[in-house]
Amino acid sequence: MSAPVPTSDERELLLRYLQFKREAVVATSEGLSDEQVRWTPDARLLPIIGVINHLTHVEWRWIDGRYGGAPFPKRGEEFVVGPERSIDEVVGVYRERARRTEDVVRAAPSLDVPCLGREGTGEPVHVLLDLREPIDLRWVILHLIEETAHHAGHADSTREMLGGTKMDP
Repeated sequence: MSAPVPTSDERELLLRYLQFKREAVVATSEGLSDEQVRWTPDARLLPIIGVINHLTHVEWRWIDGRYGGAPFPKRGEEFVVGPERSIDEVVGVYRERARRTEDVVRAAPSLDVPCLGREGTGEPVHVLLDLREPIDLRWVILHLIEETAHHAGHADSTREMLGGTKMDP
């Protein structure tokens, strides 16, 4: 995992940082058994497989839903992944979602495009956050970086408790 390569292209720089954080999350699952990726210490934190599945849904909600305006339902049990789904499948779906996110962001006319999609029958997110102006695609990408980094820390903590392995910064 290498640090994002600098560029003066803001859109590419943001996508590179998002990819860097995605790689950190996925790296926490490497070499673990099915039982290990589903483990949580005393039912605290999150299982690594649940983190990856959740982040897939987060990108879908924010990119296809909030940015693209596609209808999306309220959050479900995305932290809980049934035994019928393997870590390889969950990681594969996450990687495909990442490609879709990057394609959509690269195709956007600008990072200034307002994101007005609604969760169910709820209000646009800027109303929910008590902001006067709609958020834009730039804000959404920064939020995805923040959310992914946040959960990378969870996954890293869980990984360390599993076997003492700490991911490289």
